Amino acid sequence: MDRRGDELLQLLMAAIAAADPMTVVPPHLPAPPEAGRIVVLAAGKAAAAMALAAERHYTETLGLDPDRIDGIAVTRHGYGLSTRIVPVVEAGHPVPDQAGVDATRRALDLARGAGPDDLVVVLLSGGGSANWVMPRTGIDLAEKQALTRSLLASGASIGEINAVRKHLSAIKGGRLAEAAAPARLVTLAISDVPGDDPAVIASGPTVADPTTLADARAVLARYGIEPPASIAEALVTPADETTKADAPFLAGSRYEIVARPADALAAAATAARSLGYETEILGDDLEGEARHLAARHVALALDAADAGRRLVLLSGGEATVTVAGKGRGGPNQEYALAAAVAASGDRRLAVLAADTDGTDGGTGRIDDPAGALALPDTLALAARHGLDPGAALRHNDSTGFFEAIGRLVRTGPTYTNVNDFRAVIVDSRGPDGQ
Repeated sequence: MDRRGDELLQLLMAAIAAADPMTVVPPHLPAPPEAGRIVVLAAGKAAAAMALAAERHYTETLGLDPDRIDGIAVTRHGYGLSTRIVPVVEAGHPVPDQAGVDATRRALDLARGAGPDDLVVVLLSGGGSANWVMPRTGIDLAEKQALTRSLLASGASIGEINAVRKHLSAIKGGRLAEAAAPARLVTLAISDVPGDDPAVIASGPTVADPTTLADARAVLARYGIEPPASIAEALVTPADETTKADAPFLAGSRYEIVARPADALAAAATAARSLGYETEILGDDLEGEARHLAARHVALALDAADAGRRLVLLSGGEATVTVAGKGRGGPNQEYALAAAVAASGDRRLAVLAADTDGTDGGTGRIDDPAGALALPDTLALAARHGLDPGAALRHNDSTGFFEAIGRLVRTGPTYTNVNDFRAVIVDSRGPDGQ
């Protein structure tokens, strides 16, 4: 691997470090109530780390009696950490499971048990939509799991997917805020969504939902998804409409984003400049098919290379993959594969794409890859292994492709999530720096 592969990995680590819950959560935690309890409710891939940061802040920094703290955190399988007070439950992602249902029920019970003297601190991060799952009455978990799989394979955006999820849930779409009333409510979030919209992060359990039942039905129609009768009925039932902005229980609640994709890209840009590169941030909220994004970014990089620039192009957002084949992979690995094809071995370009949570697509295992590297020798390595990159792209088998040539990026759980991270190094000097 040439030096630029190491540089790309340095940029990824800088981006992840900028969203470390142990650093970004404590400065934003509210003061404890004078007499009541603190109820910590956390969900998502950063939930365990966020809960641990809150525990340490209140007990070690502020000296609060641990008996005044209660709560529960639910995170993806493999993303748990050891905590002293707030129990951590590992649950399914991206497809929910029974562990998530049980933990969500406990979270709602704790919220409903909070009184006017208590403080409910909700800690949200990407993955919370799958981890906090409580189907509305009449919908069973298997039906929601099947619908989730269909949505994930359809190419729908995260906003579209969450519009459906919220209208089938007893906790999403502002319903946790309703359960927590009359306690004081503060939500701290690590954003993993384009635009950092609180209504989309973890499907907005503590904020008003601008989407409607009609919007949810339109998403399913747009992607040709036929729901079972119970879900179809829920999506036309007025009582299943989500919380709107005029709900009185939202008054006085506070919501703050403590880390966002833009912060991660800014940290990576600083690291790139320290390595002697110019930087351009193409956006922290890019969406669309991963392979199309890759083609556009490689075209920009080739133009910069022809101009003799030494540059890093950075971007984030939530790329999607419309699954047509039966291979393994995720949007970041597919981006890297499409970039390798588009760059066609140009020695001036090197690409990394990875999910900052440490897992890109995959089977839900903690050893699933975070992403992949596409370096100038990628196509030559593929030929040596008898691989056809075009066929791998057609079959959505980016994991198999990069696994064979040894270019998967594996970080393990990062305990945070600020979405996709993509970096394209442009260096007309080539891999040896000459």
